[in-house]
Amino acid sequence: MGKRNLLYGMLSCICIVFILYALIDNYVMDPEAKQFLSRKSGLSRELKLPVWLKIMYLHVAFACVAMAAGLLNFSNRIFEKSRTFHRLNGYIYLLSVLLVVLTSGYMAPYATGGKISSIGFNALNMIWLLITITALYQIKKKRVSQHRNWMIRSFAFCFTNMLIHLTTFLFHRGFGFNYTDSYTIGVYSSIVLLLVIPNLMIRTRGIVRQ
Repeated sequence: MGKRNLLYGMLSCICIVFILYALIDNYVMDPEAKQFLSRKSGLSRELKLPVWLKIMYLHVAFACVAMAAGLLNFSNRIFEKSRTFHRLNGYIYLLSVLLVVLTSGYMAPYATGGKISSIGFNALNMIWLLITITALYQIKKKRVSQHRNWMIRSFAFCFTNMLIHLTTFLFHRGFGFNYTDSYTIGVYSSIVLLLVIPNLMIRTRGIVRQ
């Protein structure tokens, strides 16, 4: 139990830091996304900045809500205290994922790297939504263990942005690739990692719950 508490605490710290970073960076430090937009290239259509920014704000907000809601629902302590909260919070997570997917779908055609990156983002969106719906289906059928496993897979996609930027940094700064190619590699690498890592967790000890 002590090890589980420790690992859940570490996961909580990562989520909190990432949420704070995302909110401060996108709403305070660079609300017009100038640094991010300065790296965009290969766009197939004109980017309408005011609309794009509004969609981006929604995207970031609901991505943070999804991460927070998912984290809370993996807490065994909260689950034992109130299953009603767990269920309602699960629907908040589901709604947040849906809104993240929809807003991402709007932004995908403007992704750095052009069409090939756009295809990758659309694939990510469809996979995430399908996995999340599967998790909902499993709990509706009272298959608690399967529900938990599919939620592990779904929650992993909350770290998509983090993985993309870490991989981009690795290939751009570490291996000397240009930024656009590094970003595209990051998109497709994240798909592989987000499918492989959760399944490795499930095959070993499953999700660590507090």
